[in-house]
This record gives sequence, C-alpha cells and structure tokens, in this order.
Amino acid sequence: MTYPPLSNRSAFTFTTLLWLVVVVAALYARPLMPIDETRYVTVAWEMHLADHWLVPLLNGEAYHHKPPLLFWIIRLGWLVFGVTDVWARLVAPLFGAGALVLTAVLGRLLWPGEQGRAAGNVAPLLLLTAAWWMLFATLTMFDLIMAFFALLGWIGLTLNLHYRRRWLGIAITGLAIGLGVLGKGPVILVYILPPALLAPLWMRREVKPNWLGWYAGVLLSLAIGAGIGLAWALPAAEAGGHAYKQALLWGQTAGRVRDSFAHRRPFWWYLPMLPLLLFPWSLWPPAWRALALWRRPAEPGIRFGLVVSLTGLLVFSMISGKQPHYLLPLAPAFMLMVARSLTADWAVAPKARDAWWLAAGFGLLALVALLLPFVLSSQPKLAARLDVPDWALENLVEVAALLLLGLLAALWLGRRNSLPASIGAMAVPATLLFLAVHLFGFMPARPAYDLIPAGMVIKRGHDEGRPVAYAGDYHGEYQFLGRLEKPLQEIDYAAIPAWLAANPNGWVVARYREEHLDSAPKPVYAQQKRGRMVVIWDASAPPANPEFFRQPR
Repeated sequence: MTYPPLSNRSAFTFTTLLWLVVVVAALYARPLMPIDETRYVTVAWEMHLADHWLVPLLNGEAYHHKPPLLFWIIRLGWLVFGVTDVWARLVAPLFGAGALVLTAVLGRLLWPGEQGRAAGNVAPLLLLTAAWWMLFATLTMFDLIMAFFALLGWIGLTLNLHYRRRWLGIAITGLAIGLGVLGKGPVILVYILPPALLAPLWMRREVKPNWLGWYAGVLLSLAIGAGIGLAWALPAAEAGGHAYKQALLWGQTAGRVRDSFAHRRPFWWYLPMLPLLLFPWSLWPPAWRALALWRRPAEPGIRFGLVVSLTGLLVFSMISGKQPHYLLPLAPAFMLMVARSLTADWAVAPKARDAWWLAAGFGLLALVALLLPFVLSSQPKLAARLDVPDWALENLVEVAALLLLGLLAALWLGRRNSLPASIGAMAVPATLLFLAVHLFGFMPARPAYDLIPAGMVIKRGHDEGRPVAYAGDYHGEYQFLGRLEKPLQEIDYAAIPAWLAANPNGWVVARYREEHLDSAPKPVYAQQKRGRMVVIWDASAPPANPEFFRQPR
C-alpha cells in the first residue's frame, strides 16, 4: 500500500464536516442535560452573577467538586457575547475539535515523514466517529478538556525526547499539566506521567538521551504544572473557608482515588465496555487485522500508544469510581496506533466485504426499531418489565429509515477496496446513527429533560417575592435555566408540611412518580423530569392525606 491514503485537505475537510454535523445536531435536538450539564453551567452562572473568579459557587455555596477552568472560559465568553447557553455548550466541543487537531500533530511527531502524515490524517476521523467520543464531543463536561491537555503534554514529551526541543518540551508539558489540573484536577497526571516515566520503552532507538537530564526535566514540568494549579488552589482554599479547603486539597484527590464517592464498580468493569465505546470500529475487521502489533513491535509510536493506553486502563481499573468517559483522553493514543497500522506498507488492504459487518449491525437495529412497538403491544408483561417511555416509541419508523440509510451508505462506500472509501463506509453510518439518536430519540424526549419551563416558573416565584425550597439534594438544575439570582433552600421531604406552614406564600419544588400524584392536590406547576414528575407546591391546597409529602418519591 502506498500512502498517504487521504490527502491533508480531504481528511481535514471530511472530519470538519462531520464535526459540524454532530455539533449542530446536538445543539438543535438536545437541551442542557440534567444533572451534569445543568450543574456545570449553573456554577459558571453563579460565578458570573457574583462577579467571582476564585471560588466556584453552586446554589450560593462553594463548589469543590471541580476546578474552575471550564467555568472561567464560559464566563469569559459571556462577558464577550452576552449570557447564552449556546456559548456554554460550545466550549467542550471546541476543546474536542482542538484535540482532533493535536491528534494529527502528535501523529506527525511520533512517525517521521509520510508515515506520520498518513496516520495524522486518519486518526482524527477514527476518533471523531467512535461512539464514546462522538457522544461526549457535544456534552458540557470535562473529559474533552482533559483529552486536549493530555495531547498537549504528549506533544511536549515527544518534542523533548525525539526532536531535542528540551526547554520547549518541558514548558509545553508543564503548561499542559497545570491547565489540566485547572481543568479537572490531578487526574491529568494519569495520562501524562506514565509515558514520561516510561520513556525508555517508547523512545526511538537512534536517540541517546541523557536520562538524568530527562527525569530532571520531568520534575521541572511537574513543578511548573503544580505551580499553575497551586496559584489558583491555595488562594481559593483560603477564600472558600475551612470545609472547602479540606475538600479541595484532600477530598477530591487522594480521597477519590482511595474510596470513590460514587460510580463504584469492579476492577474488570472497563473491559466489556471497550467494544461499545469503540463502536463502529470494534466491528471493522481491518482495524483488528492492522493491530497485529507483533509485525512492527519496534515502532516508537506504537510503543507510545501501548504505554499510554495500557497504563491508563490499568490505573483507572484500580480506582474504585469508574465511568466510560474517564477513558476518553486515552482514545487519541489508541486511535493513532490503529491509524498507523492501517496506513503502514505492511497493512492488508480493506476488502469490500468488511463493510458487511457494520451493514448487518445497522440492519439488525432497524429491524428492532420496526418490530419493537408490535412486540410490546402483544407482550404486556414484557412491556411492563421494560417500562419503555412513550416518547421512545414515537419516531421508530424514522429511526429505522435512517439506520437503513446507514446500511446503504456502508455498502456503497465499502464496495471499493480503498482505505478512504472503507473509512467513509464506517464514518458516515456512525454519524447517521448519532443523528438518529438525537433527532428521533432526544427530540421526543426533550420535554422530560428540558427544565427551562420549570426554571422560569421558579424565577416568577422569586420575582413575586416568594421563598422557594427544594426537597432533596439540589444540583443546581434550575439556577441557570431560570436565570435565578437567589439560591433555593434545600429541605427534606418530611419537612415539606412544616416548611409550607412557616412560609404560607412559599413554594416547594419536589420530584415524585407520576402515579404517586393521583391523590395529590393540584400543584402550581408540573412537568416530566427523567422518568419522574417535577412539581411545585404551595400552601394554599394542603393534601387530604397529611402523610402525603412524607411518602417516598
């Protein structure tokens, strides 16, 4: 095979087009999702309201769970463009786009000449269209920020070791560590420190580094990164009070590693997740044929990818708290290995029949979408057990049509034995699947996730001078969406009657199962929220059963 299989311009244009389709579809079809997205944008909103840069705030209190970089960038955009959810929702996707660019740059640094150019052209496209990356590329979360700074740190290490740009590499790596700490915390070290410490395993054989100088440079990068992180953390810890200081400097670092607060899962949990996270490329035979790494075990880029991927997977498997998106920053290194293996001169050319795997998968999904309503209507016990919401069944014909279009695209693009066509045969259907989920899945589900109406009702209550309380644990879902300027008081469900008695003109926001509301008085407002009903009560119509509010949600 000769390379590059994709020209620089065609690879960039195709990847950019798919990125735009994905981001625009998500902005159109999906609201800010509770509880994570709404919480993070609320923190930025409360910092903006208070004109406060140092300590993140949630519901009027110091918020220690995440450092401030995302909130700073959102607020900076608001100062320039005005307060809008569009800018807040674009920050993470823009970091994701930057990560795609840095992936191409890293590929060119790990492999010289045409080899690196070919890998750098292919890897961003593989990365963007993998299921886990494509989904989180549009979510206002922290993992794409981590991926961006992990890539920046790897670029610094490569410049230092392979290109004799010692001081530039040290500075870039230190900057990546420091901004990564401000982005999500010391977890950035899980991505950057292993390849830094294990550099002898992936360096080019012709490179003869001074290892004492190398590890001194690693320490200097760590010092630069620590200095950047502490320049914020120490003043913030003092300004936020004793509880915030303890949580910030201990609870969110060693405490999370030792005994996770949430998402506790077994050591092996990530392994069965990997095929789903890498879909559709996990169904593509050329990827696995190409990853016969024993054919070229000496390539430094392949060894670099193995060091990053395996050490990162091992460390995150050992940490008790596990979520699929924690592995996102490892994906660029893995996809660079796949891209290099696909474009190498020893790689086996893709075959037309390789696209049948994906086509069969799309055909099966389309069949399920068409048959599901009939199966559920004929099997009431199964329907009751699955408890599929009505909105999930509203547009299944359209979903099936888009999946069948993906099937045809896979077969049409994959009919030629060329790498660009074969990659397109996977990337285009993967994008169509994303569109099917968003346009015909999230759109009907929007009333159950869009909390703007409830937030505006709460805002009206505040404007009328009413005290408003929230029953249960409040995650800031309504602060930004309703542009609230005052916090909500958090109370227990059992305290609702007493609170309403003490605040006769007050409102209480609570969540219940819909069937639980059959015997309830008419609320001020009610709407769906993630399989429950969010209701706003006042004291004017007490329930006939005084124990109503004390019953489980």
